[in-house]
Amino acid sequence: MRAVDVIASKRDGSALSREEIAAFVRGVTDGSWPDYQISALLMAIVLRGMTPTKRRGSPRRWSSRAVVWTCRDCRARSSTSTAPAGGRQDSLVLAPLVAACGGMVPMMSGRALGHTGGTLDKLEAIPGLTTAIDPDGFRRQLESIGCVIAGRPRRSRRPTGECTPCAT
Repeated sequence: MRAVDVIASKRDGSALSREEIAAFVRGVTDGSWPDYQISALLMAIVLRGMTPTKRRGSPRRWSSRAVVWTCRDCRARSSTSTAPAGGRQDSLVLAPLVAACGGMVPMMSGRALGHTGGTLDKLEAIPGLTTAIDPDGFRRQLESIGCVIAGRPRRSRRPTGECTPCAT
């Protein structure tokens, strides 16, 4: 399915089919859609909207393309959900606080949120600190100190300048 056809369909007011959404997700995640086509479809979605059914189905499409890290044997669990907020420091305070109370806080975070920098950019400003942790290191740190704030390992990071999906 060609990107231009999906974009034209949405631009003209049609609801995206499952196949069109799957083609979009595949194109973003495998790099076959250039950033200008990704932007064009996103603009058409903003201007034309998406039905509630399509909005609910899209996260499943993204997650079906994701690498999932599991920690089935962790002693306690917590979940966080964050959205880019331009300088929020909640995770830097709350993760160790929850860990100190016996909880476990596994967090994957982002970088380069405009003028403020992302959480990972702030952490990596500390000399010697790295946030690129592989799954085994992630689990070891979580078990050892109760919290991890990490980014994708270098081997799975997309090239700088490409669009990457936001948390859903």
